[in-house]
Amino acid sequence: MSEPLGTVAAPVSVTTTATLSGIALEPVYGPNPPGEFPYTRGIHPTMYRGRLWTMRQFSGFATAQDTNRRYRYLLDRGQTGLSVAFDLPTLMGYDSDHPNSLGEVGKCGVAISSLEDMETLFDGIPLGDVSVSMTINSPAPVIWAMYLAVAEKQGVAWDRLNGTLQNDILKEYIAQKEYIYPPRPSMRLVTDVIEYSTGRVPKFNPISISGYHIREAGSTAVQELAFTLRDGMEYVDWALERGLPVDSFAPRLSFFFNAHSDFFEEIAKYRAARRIWAHAMRERYGAKDERSLKLRFHTQTAGCSLTWQQPYNNVVRTAIQALAAVMGGTQSLHTNSLDEAYALPSENAVKLALRTQQIIAHESGAAAVADPLGGSYLVEELTDRLEAAANDYIRRIDAMGGMIPAIERSYPQGEIAEASYQQQKAIERNERLVVGVNAFEEPGAEQIDLLQIDEAAQFRQCERLARLRARRDADRVQRALDGLRDAARGKANTMPFILDAVRAYATVGEICDAFRDVLGTYEENSVL
Repeated sequence: MSEPLGTVAAPVSVTTTATLSGIALEPVYGPNPPGEFPYTRGIHPTMYRGRLWTMRQFSGFATAQDTNRRYRYLLDRGQTGLSVAFDLPTLMGYDSDHPNSLGEVGKCGVAISSLEDMETLFDGIPLGDVSVSMTINSPAPVIWAMYLAVAEKQGVAWDRLNGTLQNDILKEYIAQKEYIYPPRPSMRLVTDVIEYSTGRVPKFNPISISGYHIREAGSTAVQELAFTLRDGMEYVDWALERGLPVDSFAPRLSFFFNAHSDFFEEIAKYRAARRIWAHAMRERYGAKDERSLKLRFHTQTAGCSLTWQQPYNNVVRTAIQALAAVMGGTQSLHTNSLDEAYALPSENAVKLALRTQQIIAHESGAAAVADPLGGSYLVEELTDRLEAAANDYIRRIDAMGGMIPAIERSYPQGEIAEASYQQQKAIERNERLVVGVNAFEEPGAEQIDLLQIDEAAQFRQCERLARLRARRDADRVQRALDGLRDAARGKANTMPFILDAVRAYATVGEICDAFRDVLGTYEENSVL
């Protein structure tokens, strides 16, 4: 067991409230202050003067033990929240020893096959004191159950837990393609998590509705905005159909946006997102609780903007994108590392990415004033234009019967594919310049230190899994999995049954296979 980490640093308020010349800065300038409907200028009256955004670097590689060391490294250097990246087998609901996992274990994130792995991942990290975000979708209920079970083992009450589960299956069908089950059964599982969290885990966000992957797939800012918010409305519709009052769950819905390089458009995008969501929740759904109207979001800088050519240019790109997220009012931020066009980040690269956030927070002055570009003719016009264009998309999807019928006819997928194609053509025709790629090029590749994932990680992980299977109570596991299948065939919330299986040390693959047996699997009809 590792030594306990001790006190985890909490997000602090901004300390710079005057310029370097000593000119005092007011918390906000101009009319229509933040914290008031429709929250175009921010969801809190003083924004970062009251509390900085959570600095949450997306991290995970090799085994749970390896990733635990990285988390401690980042927390020791001032990171204020954790964000778990899972490997491809885990994302697809396979155990590390499954034939489909060969060569992928621990490569794009941490390998998690059982509760034992999750215990190791958070060994010595007090879950009652640190916010945890988990980027997982089809197996999200299983991974969340493991997190809840670890909290139990640490003696942490669920009402103290703080964080976010991505759990956004719609964007998988639209963009990332890491789905297991068909859309409607998958939406049932998402709704199970939302329903189960309500009242039981009151500080935890049961879903992070993601535009990030939509943008990474090649969408425009307008498409990212529209498809993400319409996905959010689809989740609200399903929760209401389940019988949940809107104000019982809507305050814990969260969002996840990309921060791309078009600085002013990105700032306007975040402002428009808050406005669209506030109006939709009040007028479309009749929400009364002010918290239901406030769109809260995490931001990650644009991975698709990083280049392997001249990789140190990526530091500059990331800084510009992170600054846009801050000036747009994000609640949480991940900054990409300079080496991510090659590999998962090295320690030095991820430290520099974290320092980028800290410099913006404490040296740039950008956090001292809420909505510092509010009132800019350009930003206000872009905000209006983005809002109108996104609402046009939303109306079209409504006319199709909602997001699932739109996905089944490949509407958002086709729109994104066309946008991606046009953007690539613009680069090839030199209509859009990318420094180091089609402008200011240099021969050869710069040499940088890269993180190498030890191939022995898969061997160690599979050995660990074999030992677990040998010593656990096999009858208890089988009873739990049979109970889960029965629940999946009926209409009961599946979370209690998943928790029973997790506590018995059933694996991610075994639990997902139980769902596969009942719900089936899904294959997309390609639009190309």
